[in-house]
Amino acid sequence: MPRNFTTHRVNAFTTTIFSEITALANQYGAINLGQGFPDFDGPEEIKQCASDAVLKNYNQYAPSHGMQDLREAIAEHSERFYSLKIDPAMEITVTSGATEALFDAAFAFIQPGDEVIVFEPCYDSYIPAIEMAGGIVKPVTLHAPDFRFKKEELCAAFSEKTKAIYVNTPHNPTGTVFEQGELELIAELCDQFDVLAITDEVYEHIVFSGTEHLRLASFKNMRERTLTISSIGKSFSLTGWKIGWAIGAPELITALKRVHQFATFSTATAFQVASARALRMPHKYFTFLKEDFGKRRDFLFNILKNIGFEPVLPQGSYFILCNIRNFPFKNGLEFSRNLIEHAGVASIPLQTMYVHPEFGKNLVRFCFCKKWETLQEAALRLQKIYEPVF
Repeated sequence: MPRNFTTHRVNAFTTTIFSEITALANQYGAINLGQGFPDFDGPEEIKQCASDAVLKNYNQYAPSHGMQDLREAIAEHSERFYSLKIDPAMEITVTSGATEALFDAAFAFIQPGDEVIVFEPCYDSYIPAIEMAGGIVKPVTLHAPDFRFKKEELCAAFSEKTKAIYVNTPHNPTGTVFEQGELELIAELCDQFDVLAITDEVYEHIVFSGTEHLRLASFKNMRERTLTISSIGKSFSLTGWKIGWAIGAPELITALKRVHQFATFSTATAFQVASARALRMPHKYFTFLKEDFGKRRDFLFNILKNIGFEPVLPQGSYFILCNIRNFPFKNGLEFSRNLIEHAGVASIPLQTMYVHPEFGKNLVRFCFCKKWETLQEAALRLQKIYEPVF
């Protein structure tokens, strides 16, 4: 037998919970309300633009840091929605999805022994990225039932060893949108301790009930110490395109580009052409997006509540968290597996998204970025919770 060639960096990581749940959902023919991807596509004119770009021979490598037109569209989008002027030549890099940008940032800015603050529960790529780069994760919990952090706990997490903080708003998986006062505190602490903020804002256009998404980079003293990451996938229901970007001061983008050039070099050219078009969509598109997802949110929330869950109404993103303590299962993982097998509906157990899994043992996440007929069928299947098998 050959020796074990696997490095210590990956020994601790297993298949993601999203892959496990999706595979199980496929095995049982379950409706997948677990993994956060739509079962419908984005605007037809944007898809047509991508198709036209392929036929017009936009099929070779794009510039490593992104096509000029897309970088200009990202800068225009930033000024249009956040009144932030961005230099498209020096302050933007296009990546193969936001997740690549998050990994690029980890390897560009985190050194072994650096402490990095994350809010738990968190998107499952943050911790592997930090730990592979040699960083030490310092979790700050978003506490139920409203899933917000405690000021004293956040302040206690900062120290002279803190190198960076990952800030995800609108937040996956809780649906929390950080308010002005919360972001002001984060900004003050980053300034006080000379900390880099890496912000994941992929759900920036999916907010509800008058909630406003605020960009941390716009706060006092944060422009030079914030790396803003977003993507096309969530706002335009085109997750498979994997077009993301990072915005930051020139010295931050220079460092990130040095990682990006050796990770993927560049990303899909034709999709970059179409993504530039998408970012220039009229305001009515973004208004419709919020209203449409809001209706789906309310539908699924009411279904879950009527069945006996304890759902939390999200301010943003397209996820609903539910407490399952009323059901006879020891944790969310056992519940999710049983729900797939016996009700034909998939959810994500939250314990896998916590540094402290016990904090999320009674929580599961459902997504509502699905066709109406998918949500309606899921609602019918969820009635099976009342059957004796449960």
